[in-house]
Amino acid sequence: MVKISTSILSIKDNLIENIEKLNKTNTDYIHYDIMDGKFVPNTSFSFDEITNINNHVTKPLDIHLMVSDPKSYIDFFKNFNPEFITIHYEIDNLLENIKLIKENNIKVGVSIKPNTNIEVLYEILDKIDLVLIMSVEPGRGGQKFIYNSLDKIKTLRKYINDNKLNTVIEVDGGINDITSKECINSGVDILVSGSFITNNVNYQKQIDFLR
Repeated sequence: MVKISTSILSIKDNLIENIEKLNKTNTDYIHYDIMDGKFVPNTSFSFDEITNINNHVTKPLDIHLMVSDPKSYIDFFKNFNPEFITIHYEIDNLLENIKLIKENNIKVGVSIKPNTNIEVLYEILDKIDLVLIMSVEPGRGGQKFIYNSLDKIKTLRKYINDNKLNTVIEVDGGINDITSKECINSGVDILVSGSFITNNVNYQKQIDFLR
């Protein structure tokens, strides 16, 4: 069954109270969207805010670093024992940062923006654990799903299967009860969803819709 990674980016009020509400659902991961204002225009949680938030999280962590230079972020987040830390293919020193994450016994994800071809990842798939396909432009929540992302998922799924790789496919952006079905049918393993879940009173009901 597909796994769900719930992004907290769209929670505007009563963050800790809503984190504790998420803990009571069967979401598989809590997804942190971390932005530096350089790689993407927006910024998100500070290190102090993350430390406070994480005191209340009981789910495994799925960290997405939308940052130009991930090193200091990796050094910070390794202390929380996340399951995944995902960096972007489009940054400098990609292989160096992949190595740094692996050295800390954390699973490595690499994300691509909507305009990046999926084929560029083929040469590094044996070095990473997860590919995060962005189905919106990274940097803000609530955008509409970009439908050519489905072709990327299908192409990558075929390549992974044909080459007997264990790399997991994750998709993030515009995921709702309709696009989730199309992504699952295309071969995705993990759905990242934020506003579809957290803008509703009943988090568990929305997660059930996605599955």
